[in-house]
Amino acid sequence: MTKLALLGGTPIRRQLFPLHNTIGLEEKQAALVVLESGNLSQFIGAWGDDFYGGPKVVQFEVAWAKHACTRYAYSVNSNTSGLFAAIGACDIGPGDEVIVAPYTMSASAIAPVIYGAVPVFADVDPRTFCLDPKSIEEKITLRTKAILVVHIFGHPAEMSQINALAKRYNIRVIEDCAQAPASCYHGKPVGGLGDLGVFSLNYHKHIHTGEGGVITTDNETLAEKVALIRNHGEQVVEAKGTQDLINTFGFNFRLTELQAAIGIEQLKKLPSLMQIRRSNSEFLSGQLGLLPGITPPHVAEECVHSYYVQPFLYDADTVGVPRDTFVKALQAELPSSYGREKDSLIGAGYVRPLYLQPIYQHRIGRCAFNCPRYEGSVSYQPGLCPVAERLHFAELFTLEYNRPGMTKSDLQDVVDAFEKVYTHRNDLRRVHE
Repeated sequence: MTKLALLGGTPIRRQLFPLHNTIGLEEKQAALVVLESGNLSQFIGAWGDDFYGGPKVVQFEVAWAKHACTRYAYSVNSNTSGLFAAIGACDIGPGDEVIVAPYTMSASAIAPVIYGAVPVFADVDPRTFCLDPKSIEEKITLRTKAILVVHIFGHPAEMSQINALAKRYNIRVIEDCAQAPASCYHGKPVGGLGDLGVFSLNYHKHIHTGEGGVITTDNETLAEKVALIRNHGEQVVEAKGTQDLINTFGFNFRLTELQAAIGIEQLKKLPSLMQIRRSNSEFLSGQLGLLPGITPPHVAEECVHSYYVQPFLYDADTVGVPRDTFVKALQAELPSSYGREKDSLIGAGYVRPLYLQPIYQHRIGRCAFNCPRYEGSVSYQPGLCPVAERLHFAELFTLEYNRPGMTKSDLQDVVDAFEKVYTHRNDLRRVHE
């Protein structure tokens, strides 16, 4: 351990880390039953019994509603589709504004644009990385119709304050729960804390169906509108007797019977998978947090973290070398995992603040940014969200070693790599220079 791998030394580990695979015999058997039935999907884009899908879809939705402690749950083919449906269900359209997070997957901010509305970015909290209620309030105008909250990395946003703002200004709250399927805020699961919640079943989430998602709500009106948007609502409203036609033109956001059957079995596994993920996260936090300048994930009081990834804060002044250099040295000491041979399980930052993407910098979009009905003014200039920019470009790194399948020996290799790089960090100064 005397020479860093980045400088030509022997790495801590060469063997790939275990494959992250939560699919087992139960999912295979459930899928086989559906395959043998020949009924891989039962949705019909017309009003009738099958408008809401087949028996496995309905069974899965009932189970998810119970999990989320909500009255309604509707499956969709992705979290992205779910966000689109949720925005549409809130009657959002041209000239409206939706407050969104800058430090998350791009779909959260694009969802309003689909309906011709304008995304307005608020900054994030420097400890939880979720939307900061103070920044949200600064961005609220007479045109604000909703706040799209992201429980990023699995930590719940500060929902009490956000809901208070929504009530004061009469606006909707949509929760993006893609990374937080087992997170809780003050004793209540996410997904039922706002008006609508949206979950992901993408292949790299805690549990998955390959692609897929679920929308949750306690509001009957919103639930019915979500169902219309999911499944060709324009063909259904007349026969169904729907009077509110705003945004009821439909897409095909439907989940298949095959995916639903897998989802039923995956959901049963979520508690045990989360127990492993939290145990692994707590071990790494406890060990890596002993290194000055490296701060483990913060968990707010009365909150339960899902640890989609494990975000750490990095203080370059304390450590003595820039974050990116330190991360490169770690990546040289540790390989990736089976199934992700070319992707590191250590990331410097997360995603570049979304407003720096070309679509915002160049105001791309026939309506939305350039809509004649939009009477506001919105900025997407660099420096707009200083906390998010600071986190991404200098202060935050993420680990994915907390996933189920990792052994204590695997985790110890991660700790050994950190200790090696930290001990020899002064050798990295010439790499940076």
